[in-house]
Amino acid sequence: MRFISEQQQADLLDMAEVVEAVEEALQAYSEGQTENPLRHVLPFNEDNKYLVMPALSDKLGIVGLKTVTFAPNNPQQGKNTIVGSVILSDYDTGESLAVLEGAYLTKIRTGAISGVATKYLAQQNAKTLCVIGTGEQAEGLVEAVLAVRNITHIQLFNRTYDKAVTFADKLAAQYDITVKVFKDVEDAMHNADIIVTATNATSPVFQNALTNGVHINAVGSFKPDMQELPSVALQQADKVVVESSDTALEETGDLINPIEEGVFKASDLYGELGNIVAGRLEGRLKDEEITVFKSVGLAIVDIVVANYFYQKLLKSDN
Repeated sequence: MRFISEQQQADLLDMAEVVEAVEEALQAYSEGQTENPLRHVLPFNEDNKYLVMPALSDKLGIVGLKTVTFAPNNPQQGKNTIVGSVILSDYDTGESLAVLEGAYLTKIRTGAISGVATKYLAQQNAKTLCVIGTGEQAEGLVEAVLAVRNITHIQLFNRTYDKAVTFADKLAAQYDITVKVFKDVEDAMHNADIIVTATNATSPVFQNALTNGVHINAVGSFKPDMQELPSVALQQADKVVVESSDTALEETGDLINPIEEGVFKASDLYGELGNIVAGRLEGRLKDEEITVFKSVGLAIVDIVVANYFYQKLLKSDN
């Protein structure tokens, strides 16, 4: 059995390849070709959560288990908020093939899912990306969006301004792109073609109306008591897309709260991203459409990404 560290995963990563693998996983999910139970959440030590997520797919020939701890007070100790691991098992024998460090894998998985959504829902000529929340997940999200769109400007906002500046410096060193940090979230959103929200907010991170043609990837709200997007954003959207209708309606305040407020209905969901990948639903049809992708994650995608890294490692050994 192998252990695949964060550094090994980083060395093996080709985000464009991961986006393609994730497309296949999302399509298999929406075709009913996966077993992906709702995550089981166990609270501990007051604010912490322990999440257990098994998944498998006969079609893809993969099986595995992801475990994650969410510890919101960790940054005060200089530690990551999200810590975990993924166990990849052999589909034929059930033997454990590898254990992968989970925080980095989660960052790449989260980014890649939004990369798929951006590929099908954002304007083809999108140039400006706004990122609201510059924590652990933001790097993977930026890398994935850049893998599918020719972004020339990145606009950042974070509640802690200095963290956004640090992230901006990192992006500027990594990419040949103009990066600017804003102290006001609405200024950061101005003229953005794509907006990414990746925060731990329990209330909406902006209040202004969305502009025609914008696409949003909302990835931070994964519990019923968390809401990044104002309810009016769902009202405005021409298409609201999710990975899993059942999971999203069960787990995220970004959908639960607008439904309880009576401004959005479950039937207003446009559909699942996997059905857009498969061509059963159309993606963006007009430049002026407002599209929202609400992500809460799917364990089968984590297992697919784990398998991607494992197979790449085997090839690198030869």
